[in-house]
Amino acid sequence: MKSMPPIRSKTGSTRDGAPLSLAREPSADIAPWFYWIAISEGELPADLTVNCGMLGDQACIRLLWGGTWTAETLDGHQVFEAGEAGTTLYFGPQTRYMPISVTGSYKAITVHLRTGAPPKLGGPSQTVLRDRIVVHEDIVGHGKLTSKIPIDADYESWFIAVEHQLRKFLDTTARRLPDPVSAAFERECLASPDFAIGDFAQAHGLMPRTLERTIKRDFGMSAKLVQRRARALDMAATLLGVAPADDEPEARLRYFDQSHLIREMHKFFGMRPSELLSGAHPFLRLNIESRERRKLKALEELEQLEADGVAPWRDPAAEPVWTLPPA
Repeated sequence: MKSMPPIRSKTGSTRDGAPLSLAREPSADIAPWFYWIAISEGELPADLTVNCGMLGDQACIRLLWGGTWTAETLDGHQVFEAGEAGTTLYFGPQTRYMPISVTGSYKAITVHLRTGAPPKLGGPSQTVLRDRIVVHEDIVGHGKLTSKIPIDADYESWFIAVEHQLRKFLDTTARRLPDPVSAAFERECLASPDFAIGDFAQAHGLMPRTLERTIKRDFGMSAKLVQRRARALDMAATLLGVAPADDEPEARLRYFDQSHLIREMHKFFGMRPSELLSGAHPFLRLNIESRERRKLKALEELEQLEADGVAPWRDPAAEPVWTLPPA
């Protein structure tokens, strides 16, 4: 068994003790703009630092409480003191693994934005914020989102409060819907990222250049790079144990040979497949598990899979109770 950092996860774990999050889709009225909301809470000694990283394929908003967080971004080394009051950070889409550390216990809520939602909501350019983190208040120009969450209450109350704040924000916008072409491209990348981009463009009645502009606007990078990242994330999910075991053979077949696999994993994660397999990677696993749940949903939407119950990589005995008690 690989050595896990001494994080006591209060929001679930894998069968070998790696911390996981509680996550679910938002309510239907806000789901067109927000994909997934995940809650994680970990306890560790106050003077202990856990070093890890993340590779997120979507922009997201992270509300953090407790501990000192650091990140190595395109802008260099950044430090964020969350503390009891908390801080809210906006993570742009990532083209590569971003080293992240935390010192001390933490609580976190992550709101994943749908692909194409930021420009429709008046948000920053995905290209400009690629591989960057900015303080959320610097984008919206007001408020402190963490102050709106009853952090001492139960997880269901957190979830309800976050959804309430998202509705308030949407009420200030025109509620324009994200581009359905980008949504379809993402579903294809989640389901089987080896499709021909030219065939996809033709199927949607687009010229290849028009499709490329759309993907760059909504993903912050080229269509081909989005596909390559999707393949790498699928492979990482199998190596980190947050994907069904029978996914691994198909994930490996997307690479010509072992040297191709090693090169691609090093490009996106800065490490060899064996390092992903043998290391603990607690925050990367949290990050990729959220994507894996989206993947299950995409497959379900494409009528390839019916996903229900506890995900197979989670330990049923570690699942917390997070619904409100009966009135």
